[in-house]
Amino acid sequence: MQRVLLKLSGEALAGSKKTGFDEDTVRGVALQVKQLVDDGIQIGIVIGGGNFWRGRSSENIDRTKADQIGMLATIMNCIYVSEIFRSVGMMTAILTPFECGSFTKLFSKDRANKYFAKNMVVFFAGGTGHPYFSTDTGVVLRAIEVDADVILLAKSVDGVYDSDPKSNPNAIKYDEISLDEVIEKNLQVVDMTASILARDNRMPMWVFALNEKDSIVNTVKGQFKGTKVTV
Repeated sequence: MQRVLLKLSGEALAGSKKTGFDEDTVRGVALQVKQLVDDGIQIGIVIGGGNFWRGRSSENIDRTKADQIGMLATIMNCIYVSEIFRSVGMMTAILTPFECGSFTKLFSKDRANKYFAKNMVVFFAGGTGHPYFSTDTGVVLRAIEVDADVILLAKSVDGVYDSDPKSNPNAIKYDEISLDEVIEKNLQVVDMTASILARDNRMPMWVFALNEKDSIVNTVKGQFKGTKVTV
């Protein structure tokens, strides 16, 4: 495994506070990623915006505008997390699908590959740059574009279940499941658009719990406790 794309939820970065950032949580992620970078693994990162914005639940805001605010929330998250990564000794870059002045660089595959070759952690912020597409779709799109080996989905649950384990104590966890099954059963590993894009482009996803000790490092190094979503 040479290049992976890690998806972090905004809520996970907020820790128990549920909003904003929990610096200890983010620093813990940074130290794990540094271990992988030091071992020569190229890491791209996509972060959701849920710790700042859940605008789709509002009936008073136009969907396009709500999604634009969500894109900006992901950029704020990437700027913050990027700085924490730098504080533990990594080089980083933030790429967006639209101009953000001097805050970020405009995304291109060539630019991303140039940064990866310099052992930089590359943050892909701003989603796809278009409304009606989630950060789920954004992470699958970027993974395909930069030829990642796998998408790592760090979630609040430890894998994929046949129903919501938070509301159903008898939910059954899958050790492995195909993207075809995920789509057929509408399991919402990622949203449906992202699932179909991943299936059609043969992009596997591994789902695991972020809050387990050393979960990112263990996942990449083969000590995997989550669910492998296969192609």
